[in-house]
Amino acid sequence: MSKSIFYHAGCSVCISAEHDIINLVGEDNVEVVNIGEVTNRIVEAEQAGVKSVPALITPNGNVLHINFGASMEAVKG
Repeated sequence: MSKSIFYHAGCSVCISAEHDIINLVGEDNVEVVNIGEVTNRIVEAEQAGVKSVPALITPNGNVLHINFGASMEAVKG
């Protein structure tokens, strides 16, 4: 993986964290995935180790859970 991936569910906590992540790492260095809208990427996020959103997957594959917004179970509905 060459970019970080930032998964979120579209809530206000997630959107705020998205803006901060983009400001910190740069828009070209992160793929933003709103799994509230792109639900087919939920399994991918879970397989990467995401337990709650917002979460950032680093290029090394580390999962950084940021300011708990919603569990993956809540996102799946």
